[in-house]
Amino acid sequence: MIRTSIAQAARSLAPPLTFFLLVLAIWHGTVELLDIQPFLLPGPGRVIDAVANNLPGLMRAARLTAMGALGGFLLALVCGFTIAVLFSQSRIIERSLYPYAIFLQTVPIVAIAPLIVIWIGHGIYGVVAVSFIISLFPIVVNTATGLTAIPVELLELFALNGASRWQTLIKLRIPNAVPSFLTGAKISCGLSVIGAIVGEFFAGYGSEDFGLGYLIMLTKAQTKIAYLFATILFSTGLGLAFFGAVSGLNRLILTRWNGNR
Repeated sequence: MIRTSIAQAARSLAPPLTFFLLVLAIWHGTVELLDIQPFLLPGPGRVIDAVANNLPGLMRAARLTAMGALGGFLLALVCGFTIAVLFSQSRIIERSLYPYAIFLQTVPIVAIAPLIVIWIGHGIYGVVAVSFIISLFPIVVNTATGLTAIPVELLELFALNGASRWQTLIKLRIPNAVPSFLTGAKISCGLSVIGAIVGEFFAGYGSEDFGLGYLIMLTKAQTKIAYLFATILFSTGLGLAFFGAVSGLNRLILTRWNGNR
């Protein structure tokens, strides 16, 4: 069993790992053959050196960004699910609030982030707020779809058995919406990291603490391109870690959910 799982994991990791190594080889070869200056495009070796030389700061920044992203993501899960339930129970509420949900998704976050900082203040709360706003919409839309996409036959069956609105919601609509809710969570988890980094562009954490967003701006301003690449690498890794964790929980929950149905 364990050997089979390891073999499956190895087969899954082999193609992306091979592609990654190929990209590194092309990157290194391009820099060497064209003699590209480090301030334009540093080679992989310089980026690795930048990671090694600045690892404590990168880890600390990644931790702070992860805290902001996780706070925004969890808040989006709770609020998004609640809003979707309200949408499923009242057409008036849906028609009244849905345009504003679309507004949060379509307005450029960099345009409203300064306002959020003014209203909420600098630090973790401003970062969480930006992360929350950018990751809310997919949860609302996907969950509302799952709550309302109920076969007519099942709704009629519940009505014939005298089920109340509350019983229909708990025993029919919410169970039907679980896969859609988890799909929305998979989309939003990556957006929450983006939102946290964007929030750090404006909110920050103070003079001593800083997240990956602040590091990106700082290294760009100081033309430390290798360090900038290292920061981007950590930002990408954080997004992948969030997506991997949520995807793993998604598979675990759906496996047990389908097994219990």
